[in-house]
Amino acid sequence: MQITTRLAGGAFASVLALSVSLTLSTPARAESEADAPTIVVTAQDAIDDARATLALRPGGANLVGAASFADTVAVSLRDALAFSPGVYAQPRFGQEVRLSIRGSGISRGYHMRGLTLLQDGIPINLADDNGDFQELDPQVFQHIEVYRGANALRLGGSTLGGAINVVTPTGRTAPAAELRIDGGSFATVRAKAAAAFATARGDAYLALTTDHSDGDRVHAGRHAVRFNGNAGLRLGERVETRFYATLSHIRQNLPGALTLGQALTTPALSLPDNIVKDQERDIDSLRLQNRTVISLDNGAIAFGAFYNAKQLYHPIFQLLDQKARDRGVFASLDLDGQLGGVDVALTLGSQARFGTVAARQYLNVGGKRGAQTGDARQAARTINSYGELRVTPVDGLTLIAGGIHSHGRRAVDNRLNPAMSDARSYDLFAPKFGVLWAPGDAVQVYANYARSVELPGFLELVQQPVQGFVPIDAQRAWTAEIGTRGHAGIARWDISLYRANVRGEMLQFLVTPDVPAATFNAGRTRHQGIEAGLELALAPWARLRQVYQYNDFRFRADAAYGDNRLPVVPRHQYRAELRLGTDRLSLSPNIEWMPRGGWADYANSVRAPGYALFGLGAEAVLRDGITLFVDARNLTGKKAVGDISAVIAADAGTVAFYPVERRAFYGGLRASF
Repeated sequence: MQITTRLAGGAFASVLALSVSLTLSTPARAESEADAPTIVVTAQDAIDDARATLALRPGGANLVGAASFADTVAVSLRDALAFSPGVYAQPRFGQEVRLSIRGSGISRGYHMRGLTLLQDGIPINLADDNGDFQELDPQVFQHIEVYRGANALRLGGSTLGGAINVVTPTGRTAPAAELRIDGGSFATVRAKAAAAFATARGDAYLALTTDHSDGDRVHAGRHAVRFNGNAGLRLGERVETRFYATLSHIRQNLPGALTLGQALTTPALSLPDNIVKDQERDIDSLRLQNRTVISLDNGAIAFGAFYNAKQLYHPIFQLLDQKARDRGVFASLDLDGQLGGVDVALTLGSQARFGTVAARQYLNVGGKRGAQTGDARQAARTINSYGELRVTPVDGLTLIAGGIHSHGRRAVDNRLNPAMSDARSYDLFAPKFGVLWAPGDAVQVYANYARSVELPGFLELVQQPVQGFVPIDAQRAWTAEIGTRGHAGIARWDISLYRANVRGEMLQFLVTPDVPAATFNAGRTRHQGIEAGLELALAPWARLRQVYQYNDFRFRADAAYGDNRLPVVPRHQYRAELRLGTDRLSLSPNIEWMPRGGWADYANSVRAPGYALFGLGAEAVLRDGITLFVDARNLTGKKAVGDISAVIAADAGTVAFYPVERRAFYGGLRASF
């Protein structure tokens, strides 16, 4: 929910007239984003409010409550989103995962691209849209909102993958005190202490978490300390402002990729170069933000600002030493009412991000700085402005039209090699059209057709030894989607079918195992598939939840690769968990099944084998507010490949494969008061 500032001429006049008409009209109080209460008083209120907002999307969108992964050792978004339809989250090591929706960033073998990640509505991506997700700590999530593809418009998301917004508790939605300790295999120990309080005028939430593990591979140890807090103040009956602060201290060794043979026989191995160079990713970050909401008779205005400071110490093929400073502002307007007796809702929003990175580079001498090899100043600007109109001509049928304008500028000032300096700007518009039909109170059918755009970041634009920026264009796609969600009888479902015709897809491949990939724009590619979630209440003591993905990603008549499949993501993936028992005592066997692995290369010459992983969870409520749990993983000790870094053409010696987590047993105790 954020507010457009880039409307001009007649378009601005039309929107202004509509806004005034809606403001003066009698509130329709129909199902709309403006209907959600501005100030919620319980966690369930917040989750119900978020679900109601998600239900307004004419496409793939879902909510994951923290309760669904509370009894697991959730160290990454993979654990938190394991049963979210359409989210491909595969392990590399520790908190490092591949995170992709609809093939977003499919060939990026490091960091993340093609998704907008947010915490409490504020992006954690850098201003050039590249990002890390290690700063997000599942221990402090209240719930997660997943907007797939163009359904992310209301969060300023314009990319093929969409957006993921994690929401933290407030002093009104969290228990007064919460303690947690868990751990197990590989010297894993984690802890959490949180407190919350609220009065009629204000509230506050504070949480401190720690995470330590030696990892299941050589040179895979990690350590992290994080603080998350927010404080809200009611400035009047209709106004609330909230301040947020997040501090992260993260240390992660990088065991790196292996050959296919090594991943399937000696998965605990780390290649010698990773150890000799002490490869790691160390992050220290501070995020501050404010959000103010003004409740109107028939809508709401929200606005705020944020500041992110991040330091990355990253010994890999060389030592990368970067200091990033990002700041931004956002605003939104949501209105609903009636025009000529027809229910109408309007959303306008804008989100502007500005960032600079002091990017220094050195020879890697045992993980320490050697001779300096690079000194550049990167400056990025990304402004996403959008609008959406919802018209409900008859009960149960809503027509949606909107669009998002993405403006970006990327500039590099190279201090050591001025010939590498360059700058480039982008301006693209992505329209969206959708229809939402509710044939019953608990069933929705939807369809949409939308464009997505993705601007290149510095990792795509700067490719040595090319002087200046390489000629990388923005990635564009038109996506058609149909689906349904709802519940009836014992079943609850969420199913989407989509086809995206992509132009200029930004693809990458490894040059050598320890050097970041080169990037190019493909001609025409196609991403299509099925995103399905199905939950069955088989009995009062038995519940089965399942997710399935079908991923068909391929070139289309490419000059070099013909109609080959794109590497990395396999065609089929299935997860299921059967929960047996009561709310006081339960046992939950689970399975992850991948019939065949993904291709490792564009030539489609080597692919990873499929696998099935079996796990077991158990939960016992010792007394109200105190729960003991067990989380056992990969019980059969299966050796398999969890993720792949794409290469041009693979062979037996290709280093591009990340093994799945080895057999592990964890347990924990959590208490709330």
